Amino acid sequence: MAATNDSDPSLFPRHPEVHGRCDDRFGPVRDAFVANFAAGTELGASVCVTIDGDPVVDIWAGDAAPGGPQWAQDTIVNVYSTTKTMAGLCLLMIADRGQLDWNAPVADYWPEFAANGKGAILVRNVMGHTAGLSGFDRRITTNDLYDWDMITSLLAAQAPWWTPGEEAGYHAVTLGYLQGEILRRITGRTIGEFFRTEVARPLGADFHIGLDAADDARVGDLIPPESSDLAATVATMAPDSIAYRTLSNPVMTGAEPRTSAWRRAEIPAANGIGNARSVARVHAAMACGGTLDGVDVISRDGLEAIFETQFSGIDHVFGTPIHYGMGYGLPDETFPLPGTHTCYWGGWGGSKAVIDLDQRMSFAYVMNRMDASLIEDMRGPDILMATYGAMFAD
Repeated sequence: MAATNDSDPSLFPRHPEVHGRCDDRFGPVRDAFVANFAAGTELGASVCVTIDGDPVVDIWAGDAAPGGPQWAQDTIVNVYSTTKTMAGLCLLMIADRGQLDWNAPVADYWPEFAANGKGAILVRNVMGHTAGLSGFDRRITTNDLYDWDMITSLLAAQAPWWTPGEEAGYHAVTLGYLQGEILRRITGRTIGEFFRTEVARPLGADFHIGLDAADDARVGDLIPPESSDLAATVATMAPDSIAYRTLSNPVMTGAEPRTSAWRRAEIPAANGIGNARSVARVHAAMACGGTLDGVDVISRDGLEAIFETQFSGIDHVFGTPIHYGMGYGLPDETFPLPGTHTCYWGGWGGSKAVIDLDQRMSFAYVMNRMDASLIEDMRGPDILMATYGAMFAD
């Protein structure tokens, strides 16, 4: 990767043609989308908003890679931790079917997990980032992330880094392996296969946890933050801190999704590939109470678990206040959202998703120019605020 070329501002289209549809009522959403390009903060991006399952905004613009080709209707990109919203839904689904108990020890489903004092860790501790397994004791490489059995064996063997259930630390990469292994032990299927057959295919959602090589030509290039900004941030952390231990092992550059090994693997916390339309489509089923266009994904009662607070306080990894529900972020003063049944998450680099059951609305923003900040990038939130402004306008 030639970082100097990728970060050349002249490659970023400031006034691209916007494609797709946007209902007149949501013109401010399109304006906010265009404003990001005008500010020089985008290469290519897409936004989708659904209400009652119908897309009222489905737009895209810019380039899928530096210098082209253009971002197309079917362009897909890696969305990093926005993938967690898909993995979380899979766990919600098997709980809704009576196959998984949030209050059961993880070891009830995965006996090896009881090692090193983890016998009392509950499934809900995993879902709420309070399990104490936000990183790995042993040094690993990015290539190790492609070896499911090795990674899950490491997590099963190690001791928690804090008293489970009492504190939280963002399980940036480990969450998906923990969720996926629980699901595999129960269903006999990988989480990527389960998501594909039980969610994406029935809904017609172009989202993938483990991408088929046939789809590679549609994948846009992520533009990593300049000068390895994440590595620079990690280097300022205390080496014995949970944040450092979580984010430095391994340090990812943002270039990994350009490799076939990353795309073929199942990394359910980080390597989902899709676009705003596909993210919003899956979440529209949730926003509409679990059923969309005759496809029953989950019951309305099954979705209620999302809104049970698992932790509210200072997160060890982010170092900021966070409000975790069951697998999703819940509104708080750091990320305020209207309603009592609204949840969200986003991905490293800037992708963002919101599911609002009160308004039967789903929002998704997906881009390929990554911002260095884990929590301060305002491109998606600005468009989200425009969305709510349009919804609540007189």
